[in-house]
Amino acid sequence: MTLDSWPNLVAMFFSQAERLGDKPFLWRKRDGRYSPLTWRETADRVRALAGALRAWGLAPGDRVVLCSENAPHWAIADFAIMAAGGVTVPAYTTNTARDHAHVLADSGAAMAVVSRAGLAARVLEAAASAPALERVIAVEPPAGNGGARPSVAGWDEALAAGAGAALDDPAAIAGDSLACLIYTSGTGGAPKGVMLSHRAILANCVGAHGLLRELGLGDEVFLSFLPLSHAYEHSCGLMFPTAIGAQIYYAESIETLSANLVEARPTVMTAVPRLYEVMRQRILAGVARQGGLKARLFHRAAALGRRRYEARGRLGLADRPMDFLLERLVRDKVRARFGGRLKALVSGGAPLNYDVGVFFTALGLRVLQGYGQTEAAPVVSCNPPHGVRLETVGRALAGV
Repeated sequence: MTLDSWPNLVAMFFSQAERLGDKPFLWRKRDGRYSPLTWRETADRVRALAGALRAWGLAPGDRVVLCSENAPHWAIADFAIMAAGGVTVPAYTTNTARDHAHVLADSGAAMAVVSRAGLAARVLEAAASAPALERVIAVEPPAGNGGARPSVAGWDEALAAGAGAALDDPAAIAGDSLACLIYTSGTGGAPKGVMLSHRAILANCVGAHGLLRELGLGDEVFLSFLPLSHAYEHSCGLMFPTAIGAQIYYAESIETLSANLVEARPTVMTAVPRLYEVMRQRILAGVARQGGLKARLFHRAAALGRRRYEARGRLGLADRPMDFLLERLVRDKVRARFGGRLKALVSGGAPLNYDVGVFFTALGLRVLQGYGQTEAAPVVSCNPPHGVRLETVGRALAGV
């Protein structure tokens, strides 16, 4: 994969959808079970929503706010907005009406796509101070808008309105044109919209592919739970999986993450240090409750694993038989709690505590710490899989 393979993110998506067709792509929990949308089904919905956006007046370069929890319709809306020639403006589900008012006014958004009725209500309240906003598309429309500006349409209504619409050639979108405006608070003041081009995000995908191919990438599975409105999850949890033809499972919530890990069985997991800290605390609390021989074996595995990491992979002859035994008795069980096939835990967004990184490494999980900033789309550097130094953020990605 090279930067010249796809001229933009829309062409990348449709190229992968054409290649992968009826293979599963986006997974969401329904009635207690995960069920997928295929690449073909996703592409059909992207075309339909893009057709509706164009039919309802979206002009090239228009901004569209996207406010939703992580779900298939987030990815569909993002690609549809870009396919229609627009610019996605992700917004946090925790935004107040005042926060939305700032984003709507600052971006000059012409439309918005939202999920739950409560989120739609906050966007509609903010619309009073955002005269450019003409239409809101809501997966779950709020009651009582009554024809007031902006007009409100349901998700299914939008898909029906755009069904069969012809789209412009995706390859015609210039790589240096805006793909998204991602608002970040920076060091202070009102959040500022960072302008990210298609080419910038594609460069991140290419760099990440070069880094992770050391792991022997194949049929990859990601579990998405960090907010897609953040550049880290947007690029690493949506665009990169799309670029390599991976499947994406959407976690129900942070509270159900442990269960969702076992259900989705991801091969790559991206998270922030705080989540790894919480996971470590929960694992240790569970070990303490068990007590006895199991607890002693666990702590022995952690101690030997740490010694091995800090000795650059070497253990003394006396420790090797016990370490081999603990691999089966302890580390296999820990890996099973993460789904059993994780190739890497990627940490970013803040510094990873060294002891937390060593804890998971000692228990048989590969931890890759990286560094980034929204303006870099966002990854700048990351530890290579076979040269991990947990006290660092690794090397710059290729092309940085």
